[in-house]
Amino acid sequence: MPISRRALAAAFAVCVALPLSACGSGGDGGGTADASGKVEGDITFQTWNLRANFKDYFEGVIADFEKKYPGTKVKWVDQPAEGYADKISADAAGGTLPDVVNVSPDLVAPLAKAGLALDLDKAAGKYKKEYLDGAWASHQVPGTQGTYAFPWYLNTGPLFYNKALFKEAGLDADQPPKTYDEVFDAALKMAKETDGKVATLANVPTIEDFGRYGVELMNKQGNGFSFNDAKGVELLTKYKELYDAKALDPQALTATPESSGKKFLTGAVAMNPGSALDLGNFKKQVPNLYKNIGITDQITSTGHVNMYVMGVMVNAQTKRTPAAVAFAHYVTDAEHQMSFAKQVAIFPSTAGSLDDPYFTKEDGTDETRVRVAAAKSLKNAVNYTPVLFSEQMKTELRNEVAKALQGKESPKEALDNAVKACDTLLQQQG
Repeated sequence: MPISRRALAAAFAVCVALPLSACGSGGDGGGTADASGKVEGDITFQTWNLRANFKDYFEGVIADFEKKYPGTKVKWVDQPAEGYADKISADAAGGTLPDVVNVSPDLVAPLAKAGLALDLDKAAGKYKKEYLDGAWASHQVPGTQGTYAFPWYLNTGPLFYNKALFKEAGLDADQPPKTYDEVFDAALKMAKETDGKVATLANVPTIEDFGRYGVELMNKQGNGFSFNDAKGVELLTKYKELYDAKALDPQALTATPESSGKKFLTGAVAMNPGSALDLGNFKKQVPNLYKNIGITDQITSTGHVNMYVMGVMVNAQTKRTPAAVAFAHYVTDAEHQMSFAKQVAIFPSTAGSLDDPYFTKEDGTDETRVRVAAAKSLKNAVNYTPVLFSEQMKTELRNEVAKALQGKESPKEALDNAVKACDTLLQQQG
């Protein structure tokens, strides 16, 4: 089954935005501290649901770090996927936030605003050149100056399609859609030829989809959303046309990535996003589908695919800043990211790593083909989801999109209402 589109690996949970109110008093940006002193002392490192699958890997990294820096001791704690954001919120409010914390961009944003995330541009700017530009920028927060986490591992994925369904609908299975217009045209033809029995797409547009379509999602100041512009309305209008024609799955309004994945597995949907992780599942679970799997690039109007990114943040209030910064950098340096990427289907955020033969040379298998294509696209990929776009905001957008698709509001009215609701929530964040 295809992974969640927000997932980076099998171990990941959906990210939930952290309410700023839980982080103490707000500030104008993350904290700064001197990281130039001797690397020594005890620090705590917190990961997000990684112990079950990667215990040996992390214990090895910690042992090597302690050997490199005698006098250091790293205590590793791993939190479950469920409730991770709530745990960080509680720790931030209670002053018990670990020294080094595994975060996603939306989790780091309120911590940075509250002065609890160390500004790495100031404390560790010398390392910036080691990372891909887009990855380093992914933990920057609109309205503040600075970068608040080392970029860690990345993921992106292709669009899978069912060649058999394409052929049955009279579409060229060897020439899949490459643009939004081609996707929409193919979807309408698929629905017409199958009398609405086979939809091409299974999900309503998300903030990420608006970004890939070329919509400006926020204003330059980072204090207001703008996805209700003409291009945003155009995209939602197209989806309304698909929905009416049953080219968009009728259950898309309540779909989850998992339910969409099941529809793709059963042949009820002709296209679905995924990652290199999926191919092995297709081969094992649905060999007939695997035989008919087509693989094409993510659709984008901007020339940049979407990437999902994880980071490693340093607590601005740590009493061991040099050790915490050194360890956060150590975990995310090129050598360790490369070794981690070979254990699970993720990609390093370090500059030059994607030029390794592991990510550039095909061996004739679909798995390698997906890995090579994804690695190539990641070099200039961006994280379209604004770091300030919270789970509540996603719900507001989803609800308004549903009203537009059902004809209860026009696409323009729906997006105007979504922007208004999201701006209100943004102001409440501080």
